[in-house]
Amino acid sequence: MVKPKKEKLQYVCQSCGYVSHKWLGRCTECGEWNSIVEEKVVPQTGTRSLVEKSSVSPVPLNQIQFQNEKRIDCHSPEFNRVLGGGIVSGSLVLIGGDPGIGKSTLMLQEAARLSGNSANVLYVSGEESLSQTKMRAERLGLDSEKLFILAENNLENVINELDKVNARLLVIDSIQTIYSPQLESSPGSISQVRECAHQFLQLAKTRNLPVFLIGHVTKEGYIAGPKVLEHTVDTLLQFEGDRNHFFRILRAVKNRFGSTNEIGVFEMTEKGLADVSNPSEIFLSQRKTDLPGSVVISIMEGTRPLLLEVQALVSPTNYGLPQRSATGIDPKRLSMLLAVLEKRVGMKIGTFDVFVNAVGGVRIDETAADLGIALAIVSSLRNQVITPNAVLVGEIGLTGEIRPVAHIERRIAEAEKLGLKGIVIPEGNYKSLKKKSNIKIQPVAKLSDAVNIFVN
Repeated sequence: MVKPKKEKLQYVCQSCGYVSHKWLGRCTECGEWNSIVEEKVVPQTGTRSLVEKSSVSPVPLNQIQFQNEKRIDCHSPEFNRVLGGGIVSGSLVLIGGDPGIGKSTLMLQEAARLSGNSANVLYVSGEESLSQTKMRAERLGLDSEKLFILAENNLENVINELDKVNARLLVIDSIQTIYSPQLESSPGSISQVRECAHQFLQLAKTRNLPVFLIGHVTKEGYIAGPKVLEHTVDTLLQFEGDRNHFFRILRAVKNRFGSTNEIGVFEMTEKGLADVSNPSEIFLSQRKTDLPGSVVISIMEGTRPLLLEVQALVSPTNYGLPQRSATGIDPKRLSMLLAVLEKRVGMKIGTFDVFVNAVGGVRIDETAADLGIALAIVSSLRNQVITPNAVLVGEIGLTGEIRPVAHIERRIAEAEKLGLKGIVIPEGNYKSLKKKSNIKIQPVAKLSDAVNIFVN
């Protein structure tokens, strides 16, 4: 009697992909708890030689024929900007972001509008039923006979229906819900996400079909699944912003067909995501100019300058240890600025609670905002209003000097376009200016000089 072969099992970390031969409570590779999941090992159907005869020969670079492919224009100019000028045929694009931030809304909008150009579009919904997707479309005011909705999780069924529809664009919502019946692991596991992403990559390249994948993110903000997923796709787009705010930023983290220095700004409305062509004006529209602790700063998001409001609140602490709270700003950067204010300017902030907020839900990562943040803190501490029509730009060093920043002429032009009266810039940038401006430009060399100008 032949004994049946025992199934081989392996234990895979769903966070980093580490494989173990036994179950562990904590992954020894990445340190995550309860991330090890049991998976069956799929036996190989045959052996392949390590050295196979290739039917492809190398071609000299100067003999390769190249033609600029015509891109598919999106309905949204902001989406076009982030993609690098439109959708490239045969590209695989991954869009990630927090739950409810607008990933499915954006793709359903674009799928419906692109299907109006005599091209069939297949939208695969692995999380919602047909009626739920229809409700979303009704809310967004979308309707198209060329947009086909498929509520399916099986990879093979998706490919079969794609052939029937003859779609020119494929949207998968989401990649973590799709599974291949060739693997016995559950949907969303490391092996399933990796295999399905590879199949969609082959589908995109062999059929010259643009494929959009919507991806979940972890609590740390990373794309769920194996890291190889981000390397597999041609373009990785990340939605940023707070669900409690109206504005969303779509950033290109990786783009093989365009620049990663571009962002798209959207506003969440009752009819879906709407483009924001002039985000600086929107961000400053609700600003109160007669209150202390409020300043205007200029940051660069890709090649686009943005003017934002930064607010600070400084109040005496009621606890033994003062609070330091930052929203949209790096807390470590805030601690450094407070230390420079105390040491180099003589501001006594050690017994005060400090709260700093970037208005609009925008995340500020650029050091050019240092001067504005520091002056907002001083303005609130002294209870004095900073000149309302001035923009503050500059990086603060540990010795209190104001260091030059990049793209200063673009920042000045943006401030002038919005009708602001003046801008404070580092002295190093002032010496290198090539163009004259109609607004007043005030150079500063040290933080103490800026404090003396605005706060007496």
